[in-house]
Amino acid sequence: MPAKPLPELVDFARRNSPFYAELYRDLPARVEHLHQLPVIEQTAFWAANSWPDNRLLTGPLTDAGVYKTGGTTGVPKFSPWTRTEHADSVTAFGAGLVQAGLRPGHRVANLFCAGELYGGFLYIENALHHAPVDNVRLPVAAAPDAYVAALIEDFGVDVLAGEPMKLSSVAEHLVKHGKAAERIELLLFGGDLLFADLRPILARAFPRAAVASIGYASVDAGLVGAPVPGDDVRVHEAFANRTVVELVDDVTGEPITAPGTAGRVVVTNLFRTLMPILRYPTGDRAEWIDAECRRFRLVGRSVEGARVGTVAMPTEEIRDVLVAHDPDQAISGMQLVQRRWDGKDGLILRLGCTEEPPPGLGERLVEAVYRARPLYPEEVAAGAIHHLTVEWVPRSGLATNPRTGKLQQVVDERPPA
Repeated sequence: MPAKPLPELVDFARRNSPFYAELYRDLPARVEHLHQLPVIEQTAFWAANSWPDNRLLTGPLTDAGVYKTGGTTGVPKFSPWTRTEHADSVTAFGAGLVQAGLRPGHRVANLFCAGELYGGFLYIENALHHAPVDNVRLPVAAAPDAYVAALIEDFGVDVLAGEPMKLSSVAEHLVKHGKAAERIELLLFGGDLLFADLRPILARAFPRAAVASIGYASVDAGLVGAPVPGDDVRVHEAFANRTVVELVDDVTGEPITAPGTAGRVVVTNLFRTLMPILRYPTGDRAEWIDAECRRFRLVGRSVEGARVGTVAMPTEEIRDVLVAHDPDQAISGMQLVQRRWDGKDGLILRLGCTEEPPPGLGERLVEAVYRARPLYPEEVAAGAIHHLTVEWVPRSGLATNPRTGKLQQVVDERPPA
């Protein structure tokens, strides 16, 4: 499906979608540049995209696939794709798999989740089917780790594709049974960032495997970015003639053009017309790595973090501190847990571990976080919040989205107000 010129796409959306008609009511009759359009406000967008009284779509559902995404929040969103939109999307994504490291003849076990309208498994299966190199597709889905481990050996699997938490779960199974899957050449992760704290367990279980992003897409935003070969798996680039990626300032909303300055990822899809995606915020943050603003590095979710009293605790920054002060690589996953007791809020560092952590590591990690966020111990001393504590759990004890398997980076266990 060819990309539509922006003026034509905007005109189509405002003529056929009540939501976009209202949103663009005060804009000029002809829009030539993206920056003339407002960035989508997600709450209003998804409120309009409801059934039976849908105000977002540009036409009836007569030939479409409907998929659901819950992400890390668990709140479902329904996203319809026409037959041609989906075919074009998976074809482009399939071409990106070669950049990620897919080679002719690779046997690929697809471990993404399936069912209940979840699109991840089907999307990757179709992308592999449309990839420009021969490959053997093994539609495993969310099978038990023992099954996956046996399949690797029995069927000669070369590539595992899945959510980071699923890949690490299979890795942990292998390590606990004293095994290493040396024939695995490539680990393709998607649906979430692969954090540094999962690297050690993956390296132990798959010592010969390269690790790469399978690509950057979502059920709601659609295609966003193709993987870029190299050591930094966070780097992607927009799909030429299909998507436009912008980074915008958190405060001003103005586009960012300078490399190294992080902002919100905003995507425009040039070929989706049933559910137009025009300056849609993906929920991620990124920074440009080139002056031409073509390649960007993902740096985390735009809304992930905990606040304890007046202290902001961004998950990415806290994770970096923990990894830097874990020389034995005991941590195999992290989430921030907010609790409230005795009239005050407190924060727990829930840390996954495959083996017994070294003595005193928890205390050292707390001190490292205090040095990085000095306002936290000041608030503790003032009696405003509880001391930071560490809770060690098996990696499987980390809370995940029950549908998608994604790690919940922040878990709020405080009672409702």
